[in-house]
Amino acid sequence: MLLCGIDVGTSSIKVSVVDAANQQLIYSTSYPETENEISSPAPGFAEQEPEHWWHCVQQAILKANASRTYDSKDIAAIGISYQMHGLVVLDEQNQVVRPSIIWCDSRAVELGQKAYLGIGEDYCQQNLLNSPGNFTAAKLAWVKDNEPQLYARIKQVMLPGDFIAGRLTHQFTTTPSALSEGIFWDFKAKKPSQPLLDYFGFDKSLLPPIQDVFTNHGTIDSKVADTIGLNKQVQVTYKAGDQPNNAFSLGVLSPGDIATTAGTSGVVYGVSSELKYDSNNRVNSFAHVNHSSQQTRIGVLMCINGTGILNRWVRQTICPELSYQEMNHLASETAIGAKGLLCIPFGNGAERIFQNRQIGASFENLDFNRHNRQEMIRSAQEGIAFSMAYGIEMLADAGIQPSRLKAGFANMYLSEVFSQTIVNAAGVSVDLLESDGAFGAALGAGLGLNFYQNEQESVAKIKHIKTINPISSEIEVTKEAYLRWKELVNKKV
Repeated sequence: MLLCGIDVGTSSIKVSVVDAANQQLIYSTSYPETENEISSPAPGFAEQEPEHWWHCVQQAILKANASRTYDSKDIAAIGISYQMHGLVVLDEQNQVVRPSIIWCDSRAVELGQKAYLGIGEDYCQQNLLNSPGNFTAAKLAWVKDNEPQLYARIKQVMLPGDFIAGRLTHQFTTTPSALSEGIFWDFKAKKPSQPLLDYFGFDKSLLPPIQDVFTNHGTIDSKVADTIGLNKQVQVTYKAGDQPNNAFSLGVLSPGDIATTAGTSGVVYGVSSELKYDSNNRVNSFAHVNHSSQQTRIGVLMCINGTGILNRWVRQTICPELSYQEMNHLASETAIGAKGLLCIPFGNGAERIFQNRQIGASFENLDFNRHNRQEMIRSAQEGIAFSMAYGIEMLADAGIQPSRLKAGFANMYLSEVFSQTIVNAAGVSVDLLESDGAFGAALGAGLGLNFYQNEQESVAKIKHIKTINPISSEIEVTKEAYLRWKELVNKKV
């Protein structure tokens, strides 16, 4: 039996096909070949077309099937991982009303802050575990206030993964985990937050039916099955936001477990058995994939928007002829600290660690006589790593004090400069595993199908690649560079 995982990322759609019995990857691919664009119709805005995601999902599955490395009819279940906090709105005919306002969009910051005060700070922190901030509920409020004619057409509100599952099955559902990402979920009442709905004037009927993360979210539509070459009994049995899913894919399921990712954005994600929240709203808490009414599992998430997207910008702008591997090699050829060049990476919208302020990105101390693209690449990667170390310090304030992290051997963790810098600066070790979001989504599908007996069994065979430990001879010089970087950031905040 085969399992299919779909990762609806910002840059592309990734599909992985996994053998359920041995948990081995059979084939993996992505679509499109070039990275998807983010539309920014106004400063601070970030949008993508949900139907384009759906097109890319179909093309990625067809591309995987065309490899002929497996029989597509043997796929029994689909799991979906998706970019968190995005807003997808459908009309009565289940057609998209407007482009998705995605995770890095900053337009709803002011509305979220007003709601935080209007609903009540204590209620928001203790029941929602967050300020409405810049999350999905606040984005919907922006549409209501600024596009009333479009808002009047909306019949369903959902997260990106709910939309893709709905396009596959022609059934739309959501989960407590998804609703918590949107700041719709009341953890103490264990249902959508009525005070939040009342404050914004949202009808509860806008939310799809609520189901568990690991369950049958619908059987594939027969026409869709024919179009993408799957059998007509395939079920969607799992869907989760990319960061809870990435944690799951790394076996991060129990209190004290810590995951980290560094793709378009950068994340450190810990699991708690308590309703944890950060009183300053810099670190956010959501329902983990295995959270239930019987078992409290809260994912405490530190997110930085401007990480891998900065690395991509550097490549596109400064060295488009180089591969990422070649960039990583160039960065390694210059000294720690990049000869004094500092990079502030926060150029991808409002940053939660700065209470939704837009700090912007910059290169500081640039010297035309000393610095070339080697230093620019290295300072960018160091700046990303420093921002992650900075966020790890904030996690401690929320009761999460990691000394050891788990990460997939992918994205920024393919860079030795980045990986070693974060380890040296934060004083942590990182275990690199052979796993990614699409792979984890496939395993989640197996658990949702009840092929695996429990959570531990579903991730039992993930391969360990290597461990990165602090290098004693590099710690002092790395921390000196980090302190200079942090001093600069603190002046900007």
